[in-house]
Amino acid sequence: MERGDSPVVGTAIHDGHGLPPGFAASLALTGEERRREEDPFTATFIRDVPNRIVVHQSRFAVDLNRARDAAIYLDPDQAWGLRVFAEPPGPELIGRALRLHDHYYASLRAFLTQLEAQFGRFVLLDVHSYNHRRDGPDAPPAGAERTPQVNIGTFSMDRRRWAHVVDPFMERLRACAFRGAPVDVRENVAFQGRGEQTRFVHAEFPRTGCAIAVEFKKVFMDEWTGAPDAEAIEAIRAMVRSTLPLLEDILERSP
Repeated sequence: MERGDSPVVGTAIHDGHGLPPGFAASLALTGEERRREEDPFTATFIRDVPNRIVVHQSRFAVDLNRARDAAIYLDPDQAWGLRVFAEPPGPELIGRALRLHDHYYASLRAFLTQLEAQFGRFVLLDVHSYNHRRDGPDAPPAGAERTPQVNIGTFSMDRRRWAHVVDPFMERLRACAFRGAPVDVRENVAFQGRGEQTRFVHAEFPRTGCAIAVEFKKVFMDEWTGAPDAEAIEAIRAMVRSTLPLLEDILERSP
């Protein structure tokens, strides 16, 4: 967690690849298989956001964007059909993972309470990425009609209260160019923003916290090999950076 002088915070809670001691021996997945479902490079996307939270632990140890009772992938239905564990983790490993979940949300509450006290309100950009080539490395990608380059999730948001924030935010992203073309930004298409972190923010800070789930399609890397496209990564970082003055100005002018 890095604290800056701004009411805007960016999070990359699925960026990590690390595992707690003892966890690796229980997993059935290879590192490459885990990395395919993690969100690499999202920490880079938010590098210019004044307040940053980056999680270095893999979502395959504990998924901080799931409710506590569903945060460990014990069933393939929780993990895109993947059999995550060769053997079910014991109570000690589960307890260690769930303590991280508890610690994260206690720390997040304290972090956001400080922002609320200083600025009166805040915006949290909950940054993720998503796969669009699930049929294999040589298969055609999923159709563009259901895979926008940027998917904005607002499921848990009081949309009427925060429209003056989220609508200009989306318009600012659409005004950016990616590979010479306008950015395709749509709301609640590939995902709806049903994650635990945005739900938590809107439940704990209903009048002062606007959490926006921002999902970037993995056009910035090869999702099967993990190879990054450095130019695309920097372009997405610039997109995020371009929204910061807008968000800060909106919050400053909000009654």
